[in-house]
Amino acid sequence: MTDEGRRALLVAGVAGAAGTWLGASQPSPAPDTRRTVELPGLVDLQVNGFAGVDFNDPALSEEQVARAVEAIGRTGVTRFLPTLVTSSSESFSACARRLARATQPAIAGLHMEGPYISPEDGYRGAHPRAFVRPADVDDFRRRQDTAEGRIRIVTLAPESPGALPLIEHLVRTGVRVAIGHTGASGGQIQDAVEAGATLSTHLGNGCAALLPRHPNVIWEQLGEDRLLASFIVDGHHLPPATVRSMVRAKTPGRSILVTDAIAAAGMPPGRYVLGGEAVELDAAGRVGVPGTPYLAGSALRLDAAIGNTVRFTGLPLEEVVAMAASRPAAYLGIEPAGKVTAEWDPQSAKLTVLRVAA
Repeated sequence: MTDEGRRALLVAGVAGAAGTWLGASQPSPAPDTRRTVELPGLVDLQVNGFAGVDFNDPALSEEQVARAVEAIGRTGVTRFLPTLVTSSSESFSACARRLARATQPAIAGLHMEGPYISPEDGYRGAHPRAFVRPADVDDFRRRQDTAEGRIRIVTLAPESPGALPLIEHLVRTGVRVAIGHTGASGGQIQDAVEAGATLSTHLGNGCAALLPRHPNVIWEQLGEDRLLASFIVDGHHLPPATVRSMVRAKTPGRSILVTDAIAAAGMPPGRYVLGGEAVELDAAGRVGVPGTPYLAGSALRLDAAIGNTVRFTGLPLEEVVAMAASRPAAYLGIEPAGKVTAEWDPQSAKLTVLRVAA
């Protein structure tokens, strides 16, 4: 081939490439791969509120509970645990009574997050320090009586004085024990597991922003195969690479998706309340304590958490759905209830709930 011929081929190749880059020759549109999928009813182990309703409001009404349950149901969740955070005994009692007497079958019990947690900043998160207290069997018995026996999960810090006797009591009475809002040492975490703790609440959160590289409270729980772990996959609590790494380490079989939703979930940006404390939902969907770096629950929907987890981890939809349905149900010792019909768009990893048969 002559030099002129080689130059002609080169010019033609560059022109062709440039034409493609500049849009002169556009590729065919990607096929629409959206499809309708049938899912079991979703199960959320941690819901502080929804649709403007705060389950931690002592003035909580029956009508508000019904409104929140209906809104949660539209996201595909057919069973969930209203979650009561650290508060005064009077506030806890008022909320627990109202929720315990709710007639909606979607309420599968209560999750008590605190008050037996770390009092330290960072580890305590948005829980008010004034109401943090040591773990105590008699105190829990009074709370369980008030809740008419409906407390199903207790999240506590293993380093709280009295934690081990309380864990043993909870296990004997059929209450699941989760570790959270804790600065516990590795030894304290191991002691809690030996006593019967079986879950890490929102692993990677509820701890100090600055930790030793190793050992630390995250590694100790991540590497403990006897602990399942729940994750808040909203893009704010855990970055995508962290979700991917944690789920790989814990394995999907030991991973559970939760929302930790508060009253701001399903609502526009603005100021809301969690257990009497002001919180703010910003335009990016992050919920935090105003003027601090602390997160305060989330505005996450569980159907959105499924899509986020598929996108962050690359796991197939069916495997991630199990993390939001059959796995949390099995942890509670129940079956998922009802069926969810949804549209799944694998290109955007978006799950859109169409119908829920509870």
